[in-house]
Amino acid sequence: QLFTDALRRVASKVFIPLTVGGGIRTLDDFDRVLKCGADKVSVNSGAISDPDLIPRAAERYGSQCVVLSADIKRVDGTFRIFAKGGRENTGIEALEWVRRAEQNGAGEIVVNSIDTDGVKQGFDIEMLKAVSDVVSIPVIASGGAGSINDFVTLFREIPSMDAGLAASIFHFGEVQIKDLKTTLRENGVNVRL
Repeated sequence: QLFTDALRRVASKVFIPLTVGGGIRTLDDFDRVLKCGADKVSVNSGAISDPDLIPRAAERYGSQCVVLSADIKRVDGTFRIFAKGGRENTGIEALEWVRRAEQNGAGEIVVNSIDTDGVKQGFDIEMLKAVSDVVSIPVIASGGAGSINDFVTLFREIPSMDAGLAASIFHFGEVQIKDLKTTLRENGVNVRL
């Protein structure tokens, strides 16, 4: 109840696309957050525990609403999907997982590199290229941003990358969004100012 109240308040104040995730395990969860004002729903562990969740959600709400959040880490030279906030190795091969998610109706993928998350030394270019090469839906890079230059490098190295995500550098005022957007524009990245 507390979460849905907060979501309704946020949705009434922001006028940008709002993606909501965390604890999404059923179609009822999709329904609840969409009715509270979310535009898209992000699912991670719920899709791992119920592989039919993505196709059922895409059929009911449309692919544009379904975002796969994939926590990926290198294990013995391969990319593996992790669950439970990156604590549990599912053994699932990541590139096949994201390819299958697209085939099942996911309209977007957020790729979080566990290897670089929180390190602030840049995005995991190798992993992000590998994911981008196997899907045609939008890919959002997450994990590793520590500076404006990390975003410039991301879009220079992977011109097809749709977005870059960061949290703490904005929360703690290390990077101002306006400065980031201006620098990206100056470096030829198509961004709204």
